Amino acid sequence: MDGENGVPVETPEELAPATKVLAKSIARWTGNENQNDTAIPGLGLHRWESPTEPTSYTLNASICLIAQGAKRVLLGEEAYVYDATSFLISSVDLPVVANIIEATKEKPYLGLILELDLQEISQLIVDSGLPLSRPQQVQKGMAVGKLSLPLLNAFQRMMDLLDENENIKILAPLVKREIFFRLLLTNQGPRLQQIVASGSHSHQISRAIDWLKNNYTRPLRINELANHSGMSRSAFHNQFKVMTSMTPLQFQKR
Repeated sequence: MDGENGVPVETPEELAPATKVLAKSIARWTGNENQNDTAIPGLGLHRWESPTEPTSYTLNASICLIAQGAKRVLLGEEAYVYDATSFLISSVDLPVVANIIEATKEKPYLGLILELDLQEISQLIVDSGLPLSRPQQVQKGMAVGKLSLPLLNAFQRMMDLLDENENIKILAPLVKREIFFRLLLTNQGPRLQQIVASGSHSHQISRAIDWLKNNYTRPLRINELANHSGMSRSAFHNQFKVMTSMTPLQFQKR
C-alpha cells in the first residue's frame, strides 16, 4: 500500500525482520548501559530493562526510533506515544517530559535518537527537486510518523558504520543525508519543509525558540521577541503556543 508521495507503507509484520536486526545492533552497542553517545555525531542509543518515571529534559530537533518497547513523550498537556512501528520527530528544540512505558529484562526498551541538521535538510529540498508544500499555519513542533522500511534500513546502515570507526567521518554524513531524504518522503516531510522555509510562520517561531534557548536567563519581553520573529505580538503568542503547546513564558521556565 502506498502512502503520501507514493512511498510504500509497510505493515508491522513487514517491518518486524528489519526491526529485530536493529534491536540486536542497539543491544550490542549499549551493553549494560542505559545510554551510549556513539562515535557518530548526533547519534545516541538507549536501553532500559523496566519502565521509567517521567523525566524532564530538552529534546533537540531530532528523529527518535524504537526497535523494541514503547515510550510516551509529553509536550505541554499533549501526549505522544510511539513504538517499533513509528517514529517521533521534533522539528525544533522543545522542553518535554518523557518516560519508557514498555520494557522488561527479557525484552528491554531499545531505541535511538538522531539530531536533525536543518541546514542539510534545506539543501536536500533544493537538490532533490521535491515539490514544496504550500505555506501553512504553524504546526506542532512534534509529531509521530509512520515508519517506512527504507528509512529503517538507512538507520541500520548507520548502525553498521559503528564497526568502521575509521570510515565514520566520510560515510556517516552520506547516510545521514539519506535518512533526512527518506524522512522528507514520509508524511512528516511537509512539517520539516515549513521549518526550513524562510518566511514561513514555523520558521519564524523556530527562530524565537533558538533565541529563548540561548537567552533563557534574560528577562522575557514578548514585544521584542515578536519583533525578532517578524510578527505582531498577538500573532506571535498564538502561533508560539500552537507549535510548542505552551506560552513563551512557560517555555522559558521549562
